[in-house]
Amino acid sequence: MTTLTVTILVLLLVSFAPSLAAQLPGNHDTNDKSSSLLPPVATNGQPFPWVHMRLPETVSPIHYDLLVHPNLTSLDFTGAVQIQLQVFEDTSTIILHSKELQIAKAELLAPEGPGSLPLQVLEYPAFHQLALMSDVLLVRGGMYKVRLEFSANLSDSFHGFYKSSYRTTTGEVRFMASTQFEATSARAAFPCFDEPAFKANFTIQIRRESRHIALSNMPKVKTVELPGGVLEDHFDTSVRMSTYLVAFIVSDFQSVSKTTSHGVKISVYAVPDKINQTDFALNAAVRLLDFYDDYFDIPYPLPKQDLAAIPDFQSGAMENWGLTTYREAGLLFDPNKSSASDKLGITMVIAHELAHQWFGNLVTMQWWNDLWLNEGFAKFMEFVSVNITNPELQVNDFFLGKCFEAMEVDSLSSSHPVSSQVDTPTQIQEMFDDVSYDKGACILNMLRDFLTPEAFKIGIVRYLRRYSYQNTVNSHLWESLTNGRLKDDGFCSQEKAHQHTLDVRAIMDTWTLQEGFPLVTVEVRGRQVRLMRENVSEGSERENVFLWQVPLTYITSSSNTVHRFLLKTRTDVLYLPEEVEWVKFNVDMSGYYMVHYEGEGWRSLTSLLLTNHRALSSNDRASLINNAFQLVSVGKVGLDTALDLSLYLSKETDIMPVTQGLGELVPLYKLMEKRDMEGLENQMKDYIVELFRGLIDRQTWSDEGSVSQRVLRSYLLLFGSVRNHPPCVATATHLFNKWRASDGNMSLPSDVSLAVFAIGARDPEGWDFLFEKYRHSQHTSVKSRIKSALSISPLQHKLMEQSLAGEVMKTQDLPHVVISVSRNPKGYKLAWDFLRHNWHTLVKKFDLGSHSISGMVTGVTNQYSTREMMDEVRGFFDSLSEETGSGLRCIQQTYESIEENIRWMDQHLPQLKAWLDRQAQGARTETRGHEDL
Repeated sequence: MTTLTVTILVLLLVSFAPSLAAQLPGNHDTNDKSSSLLPPVATNGQPFPWVHMRLPETVSPIHYDLLVHPNLTSLDFTGAVQIQLQVFEDTSTIILHSKELQIAKAELLAPEGPGSLPLQVLEYPAFHQLALMSDVLLVRGGMYKVRLEFSANLSDSFHGFYKSSYRTTTGEVRFMASTQFEATSARAAFPCFDEPAFKANFTIQIRRESRHIALSNMPKVKTVELPGGVLEDHFDTSVRMSTYLVAFIVSDFQSVSKTTSHGVKISVYAVPDKINQTDFALNAAVRLLDFYDDYFDIPYPLPKQDLAAIPDFQSGAMENWGLTTYREAGLLFDPNKSSASDKLGITMVIAHELAHQWFGNLVTMQWWNDLWLNEGFAKFMEFVSVNITNPELQVNDFFLGKCFEAMEVDSLSSSHPVSSQVDTPTQIQEMFDDVSYDKGACILNMLRDFLTPEAFKIGIVRYLRRYSYQNTVNSHLWESLTNGRLKDDGFCSQEKAHQHTLDVRAIMDTWTLQEGFPLVTVEVRGRQVRLMRENVSEGSERENVFLWQVPLTYITSSSNTVHRFLLKTRTDVLYLPEEVEWVKFNVDMSGYYMVHYEGEGWRSLTSLLLTNHRALSSNDRASLINNAFQLVSVGKVGLDTALDLSLYLSKETDIMPVTQGLGELVPLYKLMEKRDMEGLENQMKDYIVELFRGLIDRQTWSDEGSVSQRVLRSYLLLFGSVRNHPPCVATATHLFNKWRASDGNMSLPSDVSLAVFAIGARDPEGWDFLFEKYRHSQHTSVKSRIKSALSISPLQHKLMEQSLAGEVMKTQDLPHVVISVSRNPKGYKLAWDFLRHNWHTLVKKFDLGSHSISGMVTGVTNQYSTREMMDEVRGFFDSLSEETGSGLRCIQQTYESIEENIRWMDQHLPQLKAWLDRQAQGARTETRGHEDL
């Protein structure tokens, strides 16, 4: 699916009455650490016969026969499920999941013939569990079937079996129903064993009206007409899979289709008015599925792969096996309206979800603590696949940004290891974060670089083959990557000799079982290079579980050859063949660590950048910018050093160093905006605009150039417009006025339209015009840019309530809107007030622990820099109960970020002002010199 330590929400039982103990099914090795003094009580007042959040392993599902009948008029559904079970321990109790379902009937089916025995049903909503109590003992080794009938309302949220709606070009509102089960919401659609290790086969039937179609994981095999004109679609039996991958949709979608070279039918589904925006996604999906089929050398096991654009969708996309689902913005593309960023983003999202068909679906993590085995791999494979299938998208220019994003979170003491113990649904939801996705991808990239791409590919294919249709833990992956030639799997390994002796698990456990990342300090003395490894969070109270084993790489002024060294100890020494002017470690930042250069190291690299910046790659330049500014925060580098290095950016033209430079400098004046210090704030803004003025002024207001050039142009012209750079404002105003005069029919260059809209949204008439265009547009990419422009406008106060209502602006977009409003100096208090006043509504709609909630919490508050705001934020979050989110990791991250902002401002503002004054004085002196000439 396409984004923290939390207090356990429910205390679990450790002691209970002997009469209850006799009824308990066999225990699951859950690692539950909490207990309760009293046994759980079912809704009918009886003792509930299971005390753990995780299900027991006494029985396991083999096959589900599921019938679902949604009513898109009354917006509810009924269903029946028959589950074939294998019994591993004698028991008379079956524990499974159910959430907010009304159970009408439960029965144990006779092994032979039509007979059945009723089952008593006990419900324990706190754990989303049902207990089916049988008068007959289920015997170890036996196979049994249970059948349940159930009903519920279609959910108002974005998870479970939920309702979605869209407005046609004629203004008609139409409803549909779709599923989103990851991580723990299959139980809200049908009773099931809703844990990833309980894999089973699914045979699904869906009832619908004739005006709708039904989709599910597998192809439809037949349709039966029932009395009353209801149609019942029967779908083929699925492969063995986890419940969170089950999917079904009832809608009036239309589709376009193609077949891959491997014979898989690819179809893209969308609402009828937008079906003409599906060709790009269809062609991308065909290329990518063929690539994965060949790369993994494991055939995609289903006969079809559907991609469906859902009008209401919380996350970016979902990898349901055979029926991947997406936000409309993640799938729909209009060549005349969509931008280069849209093309890049849609391709990457499709690549991510199709990679999951192997990493996650074919081979699934045993439990959610190893979610990164799904998400880190899918994120990593996005870049591997698209780099080959769509080289024109230049995806390698963007990977480094993922590592910077991960490090920003991972440097906090409230971060978590990539592999972390989780128990509750909220804790599970919190695992869908930058650590699981982006850090997971970055450490895989580091390992691939260290082992070589060829050896890495051999290992991951071995892993996929060995554990197909099974569940895995971290160590299974490391074992597959450690082994050399294996006689039993037919691999002929070409790894270098040293890799046969490498213990990949020993290396990688240091990266996955502890949070954070190392800082490697480099000091050059003649030919000698002294190395020291430490925690990047200087002064952190946390103790490292392991000494990181760091795959170091470096180049020097005398050699562009990449040299490698595995740093296993806290300190070590390298010897160069000769003395050098400079040394750059972590080449292209392929390693997930930062580097500090002692002595003359930073001065030498800064001098190199100022005189010949292209002696280093763009990734190396971006990593120096990032490391220098981040090391200011931990006291390793002076602010003057980082700012001096930034001066070279006036010569920079590549996207990664430019965006990273802006990413380090812009937050400095954003902190000042919250402190009412307009003079210094404007001084900082002027410095940044002047630094990039030449590059901004060279941009054309067009869609010309490579993808990286086009994305950078969009970024720079928006920045110049927002910062009131006169040439940008003049051009954007002219284009907006022409566009408005044409009633929005004039074709604007897609890549620069956001800058045009941002200027147009500054006055009330322009804002209202844009909002009306948003209301009626059927082009997702255009709506997305208008939404962004409206939310950063000084007039954005109307927007959050509009998005919460969901009538014109979809509620799925509310997190983006709230965060964008908070970035505006006139909107940050509005966004904070909106967040706390609507907190209970938001956590119900978006789910406690979700990436949407954590994104709003950190996004709204992470630029606060005063003690008054810290007290206000802490006062609100401390008033919450556990049930409403007091233990969320994002709250601890918020506290840390604000405290760090306060500390940074108090410590560095005098230095910053003095440095800016010197730059201004130097500029004035240079100007007078030119005038004298």
